Amino acid sequence: MDAAGGLAALRGLLDRPLASYYLLLSSAGLLLLIGLTMVFSATSVKDYAEDGNASASLTKQAIFAVIGIGAFWACQRLPASTYRSLGRPLLITSVALLLVLNLLVAYGRLAGQRSVGFGPVEARLNWLFIGGIQVQPSELAKFALVLWGAHVIARKGAALGWWRELATPLFPVMGLLFVLVGYNDTGTMLCLLALVVGLLWAAGVRARVFGALTVVGLIGVGLLIAVASLGAGSGERGADNYRLARLTSFINPPDPQECKLDGCLQLYQGRLAIEHGGWFGVGLGKGSLKWDWLPEAHNDFIFAIISEELGVIGCAVVLALFAVLAYTGLRIARRVDDPFRRLAAAAVTTWLVSQAVINIGGVVGLLPITGLPLPFISDGGSALVVTLAAIGMLASFARAEPDAARALHARPPARWVRLLWAPLPPLPGRRRRPATSTGGRGSVPRSRERRQDDQAAPRGVRQGRTRGDTASERRR
Repeated sequence: MDAAGGLAALRGLLDRPLASYYLLLSSAGLLLLIGLTMVFSATSVKDYAEDGNASASLTKQAIFAVIGIGAFWACQRLPASTYRSLGRPLLITSVALLLVLNLLVAYGRLAGQRSVGFGPVEARLNWLFIGGIQVQPSELAKFALVLWGAHVIARKGAALGWWRELATPLFPVMGLLFVLVGYNDTGTMLCLLALVVGLLWAAGVRARVFGALTVVGLIGVGLLIAVASLGAGSGERGADNYRLARLTSFINPPDPQECKLDGCLQLYQGRLAIEHGGWFGVGLGKGSLKWDWLPEAHNDFIFAIISEELGVIGCAVVLALFAVLAYTGLRIARRVDDPFRRLAAAAVTTWLVSQAVINIGGVVGLLPITGLPLPFISDGGSALVVTLAAIGMLASFARAEPDAARALHARPPARWVRLLWAPLPPLPGRRRRPATSTGGRGSVPRSRERRQDDQAAPRGVRQGRTRGDTASERRR
């Protein structure tokens, strides 16, 4: 088969009604499988040295993966109306958790403690421990901002052309989230900013709004970098500003031989891992940098372990899967009819892809190091569960594409399949608006005015018409 025939076959596969759904499942599933494998490879040596159990981190991550798959199954069964109603409660919950986290962390800094607890709640930098359960509120804030922001923008519709409509209530809530998240985690704040940009881009907001957001975002990042000297994030009062050091080392990189044991250990060891891997890698599980040489090898810098053990080929596979995920998410956003689905799909896709770009760019040196985990692959329970829940929402939107819904209704699966998987989506064009009172809405459209000549004809009785009537009268 020549190249033209291969492209034609690929185009035919992509034109199938459920292509978006299967592309989403395959890319997300393979990324999850690679993530579990690499978490085991990156943590087995350290876990065995500390506890004698090489699979301790893998077991923990697998438990969260099972919980995430359950969240995926539940989210792909929910209709769009449920997501719209969940936006505000999730947003209020995430803001409350972030407030508790920041207050406890600030109190701990004043008391000179790295972690502080109040009853069953304990705070440690970016994590809350509630009754022994570890929660990262910033991950929940991403999903909440997607649902609430998409609902607000879809409800405003064409009124988004006015600045006043954007200023209330979208921008104040976004600013509050940016401050609460960015105080301890600048990388997650940048991810939230990218999410908002994707949301507004899908809504068709004017270009000058993006320019204003860029200016405000740069000012906000500068302020967050400055407050690191006052103890924000991992910084300490009176110590060197670690956020400024990361930025300056990226803009003006020092000689690795001079800072490899002090200022740029993580970056230096990550570069060594990439260089050691070469084209085909040293082999899965045979990397040497994970032997406590590379800090956060299981989390922020797990892409360096992939580079060392799987080489350029393995990195290309991971990048290709993220590219397929990005294409699928934007394809779903383009094909669905509901404005809320379109906005939410674009926002989730921007969130996941931008987070992957920021993480990988920091590891390879194309972007400053921010400490963001790699979606699906890095070790972390809260991030994995929320990510799989977002993928489940995308899967429900993929099944609701007009062609996909018609194909599923043309040959509905058995009842046990629908119970284990997902119910049939609604057919396009079958949705009717509920009858609402016209009081308080101004004048009634002329097409719906009651005839003034006689009383309305009884239902089911058609008045006599002649072929000599005008076209407008016949249409009436």
